[in-house]
Amino acid sequence: MIVEDELFVAMLVEDMLGDLGCAIAGFATSAVEAESIARTALIDFALLDVNLDGETSFAAADVLRHRDIPFAFVTGYGEQGVRGDLRNAPILSKPIDPRHLARVINAVGRD
Repeated sequence: MIVEDELFVAMLVEDMLGDLGCAIAGFATSAVEAESIARTALIDFALLDVNLDGETSFAAADVLRHRDIPFAFVTGYGEQGVRGDLRNAPILSKPIDPRHLARVINAVGRD
């Protein structure tokens, strides 16, 4: 699952994940959409942009955490941009380094 409100960035992330052999289970461009998809979709892993047009993806992260689905945040704000209780999740800086993304996905044990 990719949560990103900027279409160009979402397309780049989709390409990176495709190069890593991942299939995309869903896209969300808003916090409400992200939370809804997080509740219902069959997801192995999610990349969550923190800032979604002035809202955050933290509610979706809470749902994913409750469902034991691994996720990583993507942000240009660093660790300080992530809610304190969610900072144990991997945090990828924008622009995303494909090698770092690959390490994060491998670390969560994706099949």
